[in-house]
Amino acid sequence: MHTLLKISLASMLLATPTLAQEAGGTLINVDGVEAGMIMLTQTEGGVRLTGGASGITEGEHGIHFHETGNCDAAAKFESAGGHFNPADHQHGLENPEGPHAGDLPNITATAEGLTEFDLTTSTVSLVEGEDGYVYDEDGTAVIIHAAADDQVTDPSGNSGDRVLCAVIEPAPAP
Repeated sequence: MHTLLKISLASMLLATPTLAQEAGGTLINVDGVEAGMIMLTQTEGGVRLTGGASGITEGEHGIHFHETGNCDAAAKFESAGGHFNPADHQHGLENPEGPHAGDLPNITATAEGLTEFDLTTSTVSLVEGEDGYVYDEDGTAVIIHAAADDQVTDPSGNSGDRVLCAVIEPAPAP
């Protein structure tokens, strides 16, 4: 991963206040190679998702929480299952019958294949007992897709192949 991306991610993470609930994961590509990282922080408004990645094509990419915490690169991340959707809604932030709990706004990669993101969602939680709790019996993953999510089409927004995946794990206690 590029040094500049690592420095940027480290400063984002250091600037994030420490809260009771934090999680994260290492993004890998379909070759099983580390390509970035993700940090989740529970806030009053939901879960803040920060991170970055390298090695993806320029342009917009769909990003979603998926229902299973399994990133098998040999299976092109199909092991992560469908979008995280405990309330059984339709897909898409712009779908009147949506969204899935795992739906997020698109992220953008530069011509150099780099992306940094800072998103907040109120549809997932790191707090046990709350709607959208991500640590169920089989865990949760975050997937970055090859194409932009159209935010309407069910079940996946036409966002294409799964190109990066991270299993979400609770942050270690200090």
